Amino acid sequence: MEEYLAMGRNVLRFLRASIIGDLVRFFLLLAAITWLIARGTDVLGYNWQWYRVPGYIFTYGSDGFRAGPLLQGLVVTFKITGLSLILAMVFGLVTALFRLSQSFAASALARIYMEVTRNTPLLVQLFFIYFVMGPVLGISRFFSAVLALSLFEGAYASEIFRAGIVSIQKGQWEAAYSLGLSGYSTYRYIILPQALRRVLPPLTGQAISLVKDSALVSTIAVYDLTMRGQEIIADTYLAFEIWFAVAGIYLIITVALSICVALMERRLSIAA
Repeated sequence: MEEYLAMGRNVLRFLRASIIGDLVRFFLLLAAITWLIARGTDVLGYNWQWYRVPGYIFTYGSDGFRAGPLLQGLVVTFKITGLSLILAMVFGLVTALFRLSQSFAASALARIYMEVTRNTPLLVQLFFIYFVMGPVLGISRFFSAVLALSLFEGAYASEIFRAGIVSIQKGQWEAAYSLGLSGYSTYRYIILPQALRRVLPPLTGQAISLVKDSALVSTIAVYDLTMRGQEIIADTYLAFEIWFAVAGIYLIITVALSICVALMERRLSIAA
């Protein structure tokens, strides 16, 4: 019994030392970055004006809460990424099913879409949809941005879905067919629920990439978070403060998304 207690104390001592060491290294790194930034601004002779930044995020006064330009741009970013994420998952799943299909036409179409989209820059696709397809089909710049992002991310998501489906054991398919289930029912009730648990982590990475890639929509004058930041900088010349604020907002979003998906993964593993 005493041996187990001693072992437990040693483990706790090791964990405490490890946590303290990690905290020390983190704060040393933070101090080094702070010194580097301060040194760089001294060399450049830049005058920091952080006190002006909160007013561009929100204001609260006698007339109540008012969203600033950055917060207004963030709402647009949320709309774009939300719609694009839904469409990207749809495009990705459909493309994965087409590639696994026995139909040559469906498989070839999915392959062409995936190769063309993955091997051309997102910026070029965005310009093509907005400047070429937009006038022909009457698509607004907002939906041009959503379509470009969803098609681009959907091509990557398709390979993630396909890998998850292929990873399911062959016995699962055989059991479903022996029960007389159709192909649709097999996918819906047996294959996709199991594949979802396996593809959730890489899909999280794609969702985070989508949030960051949405900054490119500012190139077609969609007033998202990045475009609002550029607009403020053009008026105030607060280049470093605004870009750091914009980067911090993107960081908060992506970290929050990672935490939410981690909690979802834990719940799925417990349910399994």
